[in-house]
Amino acid sequence: MFRHEQKYIIHRFQYEEIKRILGVFTERDEHAGPSGEYMVRSLYFDDLCHSAYWEKQDGVYRRKKYRIRIYDCRDNVIEMECKQKEEAYIQKEAFGLTREEFHQIRDGRIDFLLEKESQMAKELYVDFRTKGLKPEVIVDYEREAFVYKAGNVRITFDKNVRACSAQDDFFGKDIPSYSVFPADEMIMEIKFTEYLPERIRQIFKVRNLVQTSASKYCLCVNRMNGIR
Repeated sequence: MFRHEQKYIIHRFQYEEIKRILGVFTERDEHAGPSGEYMVRSLYFDDLCHSAYWEKQDGVYRRKKYRIRIYDCRDNVIEMECKQKEEAYIQKEAFGLTREEFHQIRDGRIDFLLEKESQMAKELYVDFRTKGLKPEVIVDYEREAFVYKAGNVRITFDKNVRACSAQDDFFGKDIPSYSVFPADEMIMEIKFTEYLPERIRQIFKVRNLVQTSASKYCLCVNRMNGIR
């Protein structure tokens, strides 16, 4: 199912104000710890022509990218994801990996994908073989999320976005990382299925926030290229 996605780059004072309002009538993400946040780490893949990067930069209408995602540097949940985008709509497919399977994919040993029941796994195998997919960059950030059941709305604040080398230890807690934004900036994302309830819409309408097409993947690729 495709969902709407809106992105904004906001400052900390805007975050503090919006967070206070959301706290009155939304629910916290059930996966968050006592601090209300959790760490997200994703290893992104791209092909030899860097198609995922350039299709995003060029605003290609229909595009997709692959990533492996974990939380808090743990291996209890390892998801191989394919994020597809059609203009302002997104769809995400995923299947689980073991730690050994993660290392196989990262190293290009992908024959095991053909044994999985997931259709996405088979499509991933074809894309690896035909496009030469390879690890491109690791993206880290701390996420704070709020949920509003009407409209299936999810509002996330992604803080301290950092770029890391794709060759570093994916499960390591202290790998070198490089900040993408100034300390007081972050990305806010609003995702919803059919409609954005007026109660939510008004929060952002009255603050004249400007949507952005910023991609954490592209920003982190740029950051890594800038330090090489």
